[in-house]
Amino acid sequence: MSLLAVVTGCSRADRGSDTAAAANQGPATEVRLGYFPNVTHASALIGLDKGYYQQQVGTGTKLIPTKFNAGPDEVSALLGGSLDIGFIGSGPAINAFAKSDGETVRLISGATSGGAQLVVQPEIGTAQDLQGKVVADPQAGNTQDVALKKWISDQKLSGVNVQNSDNAVTLTQFKQKAVAGAWLPEPWSSRAVTEAGAKVLVDEKSLWPEGKFPTTVVIVRTQFLQEHPQTVQAILKGLLDSDNLAAFDPAEAKAAVNRQLKSLTGSELAQPVLDRAFANIELTTDPLASRFPQLASDQVTAGIAKSAPKLNGFFDLSALNTVLAQAGKPVVSAAGLDQK
Repeated sequence: MSLLAVVTGCSRADRGSDTAAAANQGPATEVRLGYFPNVTHASALIGLDKGYYQQQVGTGTKLIPTKFNAGPDEVSALLGGSLDIGFIGSGPAINAFAKSDGETVRLISGATSGGAQLVVQPEIGTAQDLQGKVVADPQAGNTQDVALKKWISDQKLSGVNVQNSDNAVTLTQFKQKAVAGAWLPEPWSSRAVTEAGAKVLVDEKSLWPEGKFPTTVVIVRTQFLQEHPQTVQAILKGLLDSDNLAAFDPAEAKAAVNRQLKSLTGSELAQPVLDRAFANIELTTDPLASRFPQLASDQVTAGIAKSAPKLNGFFDLSALNTVLAQAGKPVVSAAGLDQK
């Protein structure tokens, strides 16, 4: 389904303002769940394949999975009211909160840490070798775009031509030597390495404390959270079910992801690509909230924002921590970002 069809066909003209507190209306009759066909969205893909999300929301709620290819498009759907909950990159999540003056969305869970790399042609040995070259990333303003532009700034490179293009296009261009490198999420960085002879110049893990950074998080429209907290908790239970499968039966979790990718894109990943991609990610409901002030600041360094977005009140982990406590798991911290 095209984005246009998703946005127009799923529009809700009867939605009121998200700025006003809404009353609990019980379980939703439907929930639109956004995600990407990427390994960094493995928790979404596993849960959809195994039916966890539908099982948890129950037969009275229609689950409508909605595929996106990059964060900014998903932000538009969330802010336009045609999407309820979305697996999304940390950068676009911040943008969604900032664009709506802190009103329309809340971050309710983590999903994935890690899983992004700057891969380059074999002849590229140092950052300076990228001067005057084309380096690709998925979309202007998306998580990898911010990371790449921040890294370029830190390396004091002034002649790198950043190209935004679909990951599949980037892989083809990599094979054709039309790009010198690309900052890519999994499985695309692994595909570049295994299929196009790329090498890793920077693993983004190396740029963060303990090698942990939020690649994928889960955000919800504030109004939907207020009106249907039971449905939000059900989706988070499905997320936890997905992570549990990955922890206890990684082979089946990988197979589930591959089945979804084949259904969504027409092709599945070779086992070496799938294994490498999974080795580079950690599925976790912890959103790593303490990293977000730095992520907001990075948007300024990358030229995405003129000033660092204020994140006060962005997090609402109450539903997640309820689900975690019920499952006997440790609760996670909002690092103070749940306070206005």
